[in-house]
Amino acid sequence: MLNIDLHCHSTISDGLLTPTQLVERAAMRGVETLALTDHDDIAGLAEARQVAVAKNITFINGVEISVSWRGRTLHIVGLGIDPEYTLLVEGLAVIRAGRSQRAENIAAELAKIGIHGSLEGAYAHVGERRLIGRTHFARFLVEQGHAKDVKSVFKKYLVKGKPGYAAHEWTTLSDAVRWICGSGGRAVIAHPGRYDLGKNVLKDLLHEFCTLGGSAIEVITASHTPEQAKQFAQHAQTMDLLASCGSDFHGPGESYYDLGQLPELPSGCTPVWHDWKNNA
Repeated sequence: MLNIDLHCHSTISDGLLTPTQLVERAAMRGVETLALTDHDDIAGLAEARQVAVAKNITFINGVEISVSWRGRTLHIVGLGIDPEYTLLVEGLAVIRAGRSQRAENIAAELAKIGIHGSLEGAYAHVGERRLIGRTHFARFLVEQGHAKDVKSVFKKYLVKGKPGYAAHEWTTLSDAVRWICGSGGRAVIAHPGRYDLGKNVLKDLLHEFCTLGGSAIEVITASHTPEQAKQFAQHAQTMDLLASCGSDFHGPGESYYDLGQLPELPSGCTPVWHDWKNNA
């Protein structure tokens, strides 16, 4: 069984480890193939690849793109992308600019319930590139004693129906898939079990995704139960989608799965890496 992880984050977005530290941890934990998939940013890929080569890890250029679809936020992972593809680079820049406005809106919502200083507090947890996300607010809230850990924050704050939630319009599913496929990559629906989609809505999403050129779905990921993994493996087979796996690792103590810890894909799945030459 190939030790492979196709979804993780560094300090370029909302991870706790730099791209170098992330790859070093992956190597220490026996990962053989790794994709760095930072939120809406590809600035860490060159650094991560350099370390991966030194550690004899097969490195896959990746990204996780924020998408709005039918009033929901979805994440689409791109694997094997070209980080110099103009439409992808420009599109991600627009998304990142929108993140700054969303952060101000989140801070305003938290202020309504008496939590002040959250914008500056969240930015204190952001890396040099200052791509800000909800996880940075979550770390601030933990720091201030509003929750015991980051996982607990998302049960009380920052999600729809809870304090600190701010609606935001991301890019379209069509654009995200077009940027990924246009750059030579494969588009993957990230952690579909997180979206709380009814049976018919999920069917619509998968059909539209496939029609647009999407080709894979995450089956094994930190937020999926074993039962959900079986469910999405079945959907992959029914829709002729490739199956992907990724820890969605953000850092020690914050993730359900560590790097190198993933269970195998259910039988019957065709892995997204099945025709990658370096992984034959």
